[in-house]
Amino acid sequence: MPGDVENVNGETESLLGRSRHRVRRFFDGFIDFAFQGNILQIAFGLIIANIFTDLVKSFVSAILMPPLAILFPVNKNIEEKFAVLRPGDGYNSTTGYNTLRQALDDGAVVMAYGSFIYQVVSFIMVGFALYGLAHIYTLISHDPIIKHTKKCKYCRSRINEKCLRCFNCTSWQDGREERNGC
Repeated sequence: MPGDVENVNGETESLLGRSRHRVRRFFDGFIDFAFQGNILQIAFGLIIANIFTDLVKSFVSAILMPPLAILFPVNKNIEEKFAVLRPGDGYNSTTGYNTLRQALDDGAVVMAYGSFIYQVVSFIMVGFALYGLAHIYTLISHDPIIKHTKKCKYCRSRINEKCLRCFNCTSWQDGREERNGC
């Protein structure tokens, strides 16, 4: 009997030791993965991109949209424009709803097209701002972010404009096949 107890304790220690080793190895692998240079660069880039997007959205809502609301014949912010598809319980047919929030609180089914217009303008502005930053970065450094492309004459795939050969169909882009009669 005492030998069986020692055997059970030995197996338990062995099992615990292997489990500790596996947990330690898993944790060490996670640390190696989490603190690699690429992961930290991606995390930093995502944080900067989020801040940049908030900045551009603030520009769109505070600076760009009010003049657009003046140019187009609307008497309120474009974000507040909506159409009532089905009125709610407290709908007054003479005055209607004054704000989108009022219509939603009443339970009306609305199509908030103003919010959609705002999101489209915001998306376009974020795209132009990112393109501008990439263009400035390309001018300052010699590492291009914006890689200009052209269509291959033969397979019509998009390739880098500096390529001499298409990587899809392997044809020469300088016309060697045509000169050699191939």
